[in-house]
Amino acid sequence: MSLLQVIILGIVEGVTEFLPISSTGHLILSARVMRLAQTEFLKSFDIAIQSGAILAVVVLYGRALIKDSQLIRRVLAAFVPTAAVGFVFYKLIKKFLLGNPLVVAWALVLGGIVIVVFEKLYQRRPHPDARPEGISYRQALLIGLFQSLAVVPGVSRSAATILGGLSLGLPRRTIVEFSFLLAVPTMLAATAYDLMKTAPAFTSAELGLLAAGFVISFGVALASIKFLLYFIKRFSFELFGYYRIAIGILFLVFSG
Repeated sequence: MSLLQVIILGIVEGVTEFLPISSTGHLILSARVMRLAQTEFLKSFDIAIQSGAILAVVVLYGRALIKDSQLIRRVLAAFVPTAAVGFVFYKLIKKFLLGNPLVVAWALVLGGIVIVVFEKLYQRRPHPDARPEGISYRQALLIGLFQSLAVVPGVSRSAATILGGLSLGLPRRTIVEFSFLLAVPTMLAATAYDLMKTAPAFTSAELGLLAAGFVISFGVALASIKFLLYFIKRFSFELFGYYRIAIGILFLVFSG
């Protein structure tokens, strides 16, 4: 993998991590377009650089999170279902799902259809203003179950949590911000667990590429978070649904 390819993947990760379009799916499809072989290093790279984007959440929300123990408890409660699913199915996910472009393409298309249909039914119904710390423990656990669907590449962690939260009656900004915060333990745990198993086999050059991808995704993700908060004030997620359908179909057509 060249430095230019690392830069491209870092930008892709930073842009897509918090949008409901699947960062993992876009990384896999981007690697396919650049003809990168799906090695164990590339699979670990795709997981690890997501922590760079998560660092952007820590920078933007860390102070508020540290000051609010109730919010921390709710984030951890939502993390439990995802952690359990990820731990149980880690080998299956790493061996058969990560790096599979057909799984990603179909997940993008089907997920896009779900988003479009959901938004048409949802119709931006008014909800009372609320903050993430107002989410109940029951809602947090259910949001965590929704997030666990994202172990399938292409499903999108943010889309699963956001649509799950909206279906539970949470305001749009509330669940979007909670999704940001829930990404912190989710992706840090996934990265730590994967690197614990794979990092000893990497060369110093490969570890340097990981570090470069981490830094790039962090910088781009700062802008991506601010864009999404701006976007949800004015639009629904329907446009993202159509985008997912279009890119999924295009990939199915041209890779067939």
